[in-house]
Amino acid sequence: MKLAPRMIQSMEILQLSTLALEERIEQELAGNPTLELREPGSDAVDLEQQREQTQRDDREGEREIAAGESNSADDFERLDNITEEYGDTWSDNTFDSGESYVPTRRVSSYDGERDAKMDAMANTATRPASLFEQLLDQWRMLELEPNIRRAGEFLIGFLDADGYLRTARQDLMMQCPRDLTEADVDEALTQIQTKLEPLGFGSRDLSECLVIQIDALGAEASNWAIERALVRDHVKDLEQNRLPRIAKSLDVTIDRIKQAIMNLRQFHAHPGRMVVEDVPRTITPDATITYDEEHDRYVAELTNGRTPSLHLSRQYKKMAKDKQVDRKTRDFIGNNLRTGRWLIEAIEQRSATLLRVINVVIAAQREFFDLGPQHLKPLPMTLVADQLGIHVATVSRAVSEKYMETPRGILPLRMFFSGGAETESGESMSWTAIQAKLEQIIAEEDKTKPLNDDQLVEKLKENGIDIARRTVAKYRKQLDIAPARQRREY
Repeated sequence: MKLAPRMIQSMEILQLSTLALEERIEQELAGNPTLELREPGSDAVDLEQQREQTQRDDREGEREIAAGESNSADDFERLDNITEEYGDTWSDNTFDSGESYVPTRRVSSYDGERDAKMDAMANTATRPASLFEQLLDQWRMLELEPNIRRAGEFLIGFLDADGYLRTARQDLMMQCPRDLTEADVDEALTQIQTKLEPLGFGSRDLSECLVIQIDALGAEASNWAIERALVRDHVKDLEQNRLPRIAKSLDVTIDRIKQAIMNLRQFHAHPGRMVVEDVPRTITPDATITYDEEHDRYVAELTNGRTPSLHLSRQYKKMAKDKQVDRKTRDFIGNNLRTGRWLIEAIEQRSATLLRVINVVIAAQREFFDLGPQHLKPLPMTLVADQLGIHVATVSRAVSEKYMETPRGILPLRMFFSGGAETESGESMSWTAIQAKLEQIIAEEDKTKPLNDDQLVEKLKENGIDIARRTVAKYRKQLDIAPARQRREY
């Protein structure tokens, strides 16, 4: 039961991604005064001499701290064997041993170097203005009657991230201020659609958004009659790639329809996304896989450069065993020392476990790294767990939210763990490899006569892969590949 909190912390640390681990370390640094960052250049100090001295100084104090929880000889032996390789650069601050000492974070004196944390805060980009804020700024610049201005501010609050007004008219009027009429709301919507930049804000759907932009061309709009008819009356046909039906309805050639589709690409479909761009998710690889030509092998190395390196403060260690410091303060320091030591060991264990799992992956998936996705092998987590002598849940936590930078790009570690099927030749092939093969077959098809799902099943059989039609349809959807009708080119 005493080990339960420690085990829980170890599992949590193992499951964290690199960015999440950095955040966790920052939180621990802020809340645990005994934890310190290893200063750059500390490796140049004679660490062996300091380590021996630290071990001699700490044994008695650590025994006393541990005795507060347990008198087990195993605990003492474990404490004796704890490595002190977390950095040994400290200042020899002194304090008045005759007074009670309230622990605070040690603040190093200014040595002329810039504060890295302050620099990072100063260089952090300010929060960009939201879509609502930017549209309100534009709206307030327009000369409008008071009722129209208020109605516009009301409507802007209902625009979604695309800039569309998807709320039903009835729901809008139920929430509209009572002193505003439907005419006020309609006029405000017209102003929003035609005056705010880029054009198209307040559209109810894609068709209306494009029609607004075509109509805004003024005198040139008459030359866009076919394009306007396409987006106004034939959006569903366009989605289904029914170009012959559209050409017959508008009494024009298919080539003219194809040209109209090309012309429409100069317009934007989502005005809101042009004002506020989606911030892409930042992925920090947890490991780097490189090819060693000399030994013909792939080598894994953890990317620990970004992760802060921690060690326990020697000053607080001395205080924890100083009998002249009051008991309450020593208990406080002792608890924080234990918590800090557990964190450091959990981080070290995370690195060791992750590297062991990655090395197994490299050995099992050598053909993937050499030849590509179609050669990815099935690799159950239970097999890796048995090989490493750990629980399958540990493997699952180790690969969760982890990424590797490989010669084939940055890939999630979990993708290497999947089931699969046997080909007619008896070779194992993962589901990911089958998807890659399916994608290749579709990429090489005749686009004027694209393959339907039944034909794709037959093509896969020719390559020794026997799967059901519904599985092909499922994989095609997962790969975001349209059905044959929509892939056809005229």
